[in-house]
Amino acid sequence: MRTIRHSLLAVFVTLTTLGCDRNDQPSDAYGNFEALEVMVSAMSPGVLIVFDVSQGDRLTVSQQVGLIDTTEAAIRVEQAKAQQQAVMARMLTVHAQREVFEQQLKNLANDYDRVLQLFTDGAATRKQKEDLEGAIALTKKQLQATLAQASSIEAEVRALGQQVMQAEEARKKCLIINPTGGTVLTTYARKGETVSFGKPLYKIADLSHMELKVYISGRQLAGFKIGQTVDVIIDQSAEQGDTPLTGEVIWISASSEFTPKTIQTRDERVDLVYAMKVRVKNDGRLKIGMPGEIRMNKP
Repeated sequence: MRTIRHSLLAVFVTLTTLGCDRNDQPSDAYGNFEALEVMVSAMSPGVLIVFDVSQGDRLTVSQQVGLIDTTEAAIRVEQAKAQQQAVMARMLTVHAQREVFEQQLKNLANDYDRVLQLFTDGAATRKQKEDLEGAIALTKKQLQATLAQASSIEAEVRALGQQVMQAEEARKKCLIINPTGGTVLTTYARKGETVSFGKPLYKIADLSHMELKVYISGRQLAGFKIGQTVDVIIDQSAEQGDTPLTGEVIWISASSEFTPKTIQTRDERVDLVYAMKVRVKNDGRLKIGMPGEIRMNKP
């Protein structure tokens, strides 16, 4: 009986030792989780008349979440359009004048041909011929002036068209459109406030995937490459155990830097390290700033 108890005790100690060795396996690098945060700011000054954003909201790409008072922008749009219409009305008048002068030239050309023939036959005077030549020259100058006026008005119409587009764009900027899908981390404004151009309204980040930024020593650098999968370890309760997540190396710094004070490496502390980012799918447990560790997958 004593022999059996001793044998069972030896097995228990062995298993416990193996378990401790597995859980105490040193990680290859340490760091903290990050997310790509986007600061959304006001693109137009004015009163924030609509703002449907709260901390924790999940927003989609191109979702309209707010509106800045568009009264001033709308007035500028209407003014630019009215000016453009007035100039286009002048353009119609100039086109009509051009058509008149062109027809006059045709009529004068026909008359000149007849008078020239009569003048050749001696049936028309030189004065009649010269009068028609003078009338033709004057009408040509009038037509040239009209064409120049038309070109000037066309340029003015194009310039006013640009003003209309700018005014329309200014009105569009009163709409607050969410630029990226994700979760609202914090808000900086409320409905009814007067905001200025560039004032931060809220911060958003896609938390479906997180990036663990770690630091590795130069001796470890050759062991990692872009696209490599690694085990990612996070702090969990004893009941949850030490089940690793799967991460993918997405970036390795091309230059070394001094070790940040809050970061450990496998060699504890070294003077120069390389930053590396590991992309991890978030199952809901990962938070911004949360510590994490990585271990290389063993073949």
